[in-house]
Amino acid sequence: MASAALLLLTDGRLPSGGHAHSGGIEEAVTDGRVHDVASLERFLLGRLWSTGRADAALAATACVEAAARHPRWHELDGEAAARCPSPAVRRASRAMGRGLLRAASAAWPGPWAAPLRAAVADGPMAPVVIGAVAHAAGVAAEDAALAAAHASVTGPAAAAVRLLGLDPIAVAAALARLAGGVDDVAAGAAGAARRTGWRALPAGSAPLVDVGAERHAAREVRLFAS
Repeated sequence: MASAALLLLTDGRLPSGGHAHSGGIEEAVTDGRVHDVASLERFLLGRLWSTGRADAALAATACVEAAARHPRWHELDGEAAARCPSPAVRRASRAMGRGLLRAASAAWPGPWAAPLRAAVADGPMAPVVIGAVAHAAGVAAEDAALAAAHASVTGPAAAAVRLLGLDPIAVAAALARLAGGVDDVAAGAAGAARRTGWRALPAGSAPLVDVGAERHAAREVRLFAS
């Protein structure tokens, strides 16, 4: 059952609102950095090992923290926000976090969601919610890290298919080539979550994506919210 819960958590059809966000791909397409499958794969690889690695470690940490009698959600959310320098990206992460929390509260009902929702007035950051949901679903910190790492590449890949009309079979093949890296990122992130203090968690960033997020937020015409 835990494996089935992980599959549900990583399923893009989960009605959490993630489909409305491109993970930086829309701006990368607009400025020409992503224009075909090869350039998409390079973008995804960079995203996986920078922000994806940080998100995976935060998700694993949140899964561990959720087992505490009084989880320190506000403090952990602050760590997540500190690793996200772009205000536009923070807003998008919180929007996705709120959406996932709504969907997960229905899928795995219980008292776990209310303290998390109450801890952050405008909604917790998405990787924190992923970890909390993973614990509620009965999966381990390693699985929470895998869910976050997986989302860091699959969401932008799906958006790229819509934006560029790419062959979905070719994009699926690119994701398959990245699968080993996703596993490596998840394993390393879960290990860091168990070994280190919160301030020492991975804090990789993608400055060009952050700059692009601010430009994207200012555009009047766009397909995705972020």
